[in-house]
Amino acid sequence: MKRSPAPEFSRPLQTDRVPRAGSTEKLKADPPELKALAKRMGLPAIHALAAEIRATPWRGGGIKLEGHLTADIEQVSVISLEAFRETVSVPISRYFLPPNAIVKETEGEDDDADPIENGYIDLGEVTAETLALDLDPYPRKPGEAFAEHIESEPGPVEKESPFAVLSKRQPE
Repeated sequence: MKRSPAPEFSRPLQTDRVPRAGSTEKLKADPPELKALAKRMGLPAIHALAAEIRATPWRGGGIKLEGHLTADIEQVSVISLEAFRETVSVPISRYFLPPNAIVKETEGEDDDADPIENGYIDLGEVTAETLALDLDPYPRKPGEAFAEHIESEPGPVEKESPFAVLSKRQPE
C-alpha cells in the first residue's frame, strides 16, 4: 500500500471530539511550513498564513467547516515577471462525512462532501487546499495591464508559386 506524503501544514481535528455546539479552531503556519507550502504552490514565498475555522456536527456523523483564511503571499507577475506581495482573504466552506455514509445523488451541499479519514480532518490541509485553489493562475501586479501591441504589417510580398519551377523547365 502506497502512503501519501505528510502534508506541509497539518492540524488534525478528531471529529468525535467536536462538541454538539461546535468549536472554533485557530491555525497559524510557522516559517518552515510557510516555506514548504510556497514550494508546493510554486510561489516565491508565503510570508504568513492563518485561518479561523468553525467546525460543527453535520448530518450522519459528518462535520461542517466554515471560516476564512488570510495569507500574505508573494507572486510573480505574468506581465512584468516581477515579484509582488499581496494579502488575500478567502472563505472556507467544506463538508465531511464518514466513509461509510450514504450520499444521495441530489443537488445540495452534501454533493461535494469529503470523506473523514480515520476519524480525523486535517484543518491545515483544508486551509492549504483552499488557498491553492484561490490563487490566480495569471497574477498581475496591481495596475498592470498588457500594452497594446500592433505589429507593423509589411507590404505585399510576392511569392513565387511552387509550380513556377515546372513552367521554366524545357522539354526534353
